[in-house]
Amino acid sequence: MLYFVVILLSYLIGSIPSGLIVGKLFYGIDIREHGSGNLGATNTFRTLGKKAGAAVTIADILKGTVTVFLPMPILFDLNIHPLLVGMFAVIGHMFPVFAKFRGGKAVATSAGVLLGYNFLLFVVLIAAFLLTLKISKYVSLSSMIAGIFGLIYCLILQDWPLIIVVTAFEVFVVYRHRANIKRIRNKTEPKVTWI
Repeated sequence: MLYFVVILLSYLIGSIPSGLIVGKLFYGIDIREHGSGNLGATNTFRTLGKKAGAAVTIADILKGTVTVFLPMPILFDLNIHPLLVGMFAVIGHMFPVFAKFRGGKAVATSAGVLLGYNFLLFVVLIAAFLLTLKISKYVSLSSMIAGIFGLIYCLILQDWPLIIVVTAFEVFVVYRHRANIKRIRNKTEPKVTWI
């Protein structure tokens, strides 16, 4: 029963719609009605600006990080892999019960789970993301490329639970960016100008 409680709690934490909360509370705006209509950090940056975007990014990362620690002795003390628990936070972020199951694209919360589990992997992801963003100016492409670098890093480590979860996260991210991939091919995907 406690295992179910922890998994449900992870999903509910992941379901907290940071973009929706920041938009409505501080700007009186439902970001689902603007830009791409997405609840994630990228649409928040484009719709509400840098401060709101940064706040949502940090909040979405922390949602994932917090859940990794739920099974540990200091909290619930369960014999369940923290990455499995974290995966439910990512699912909650993509399909949040608090926002009619219309969520973000899994990037920041996935990164947060990996931050809680392996800090160096998180650094690799951020470095790959920023380098690709510097070159391409596409946030969506940078997110997908960062996942590939993360998977390569995991293969070097030969941490098989981590390999499986990072592969799943990469599949989530690519799937959730289907429309972005089409726009990149058509050269209609918006580019960032701040890097």
